[in-house]
Amino acid sequence: MCGVVRGRSRERGADMNGAWLPVCQAKADFFRMLGHPVRIRVLELLQSGPMPVSGLLAAIGVEPSALSQQLAVLRRSGMVTATRSGSTVVYELAGGEVTELLGVARRALTEVLAGQHALLTELRQAEPGARPAAAGVPTPGAVGAVS
Repeated sequence: MCGVVRGRSRERGADMNGAWLPVCQAKADFFRMLGHPVRIRVLELLQSGPMPVSGLLAAIGVEPSALSQQLAVLRRSGMVTATRSGSTVVYELAGGEVTELLGVARRALTEVLAGQHALLTELRQAEPGARPAAAGVPTPGAVGAVS
């Protein structure tokens, strides 16, 4: 929910004066901040514990400048913290909620993809002349089937 005004939900259109907008904007900004594959991968890697930049570079395989840009976004957002020890910079998650968020995202994505798979199976079976396919096996001649 983006906000509650006078006990009524914003999603139901209560009090259309826009008081909910700042909260929804903050949430949109938060999800936009998460919207880069390198940032997501960094967060996934840091779930195992603190990691030096050199370890992140080796695990992700991007240019140092690209990783540096994405780490800066994560630092500014408060998702990660950095500690310098000599010439080594070690990153870690700022809080446990990030791990929980990534787990929820994985479960939600799994659910969405399972629904899409079920729909794809139905579409393939509904084609004229289609035979029922075994689970996970494309129906011959189906759109998108691999030959």
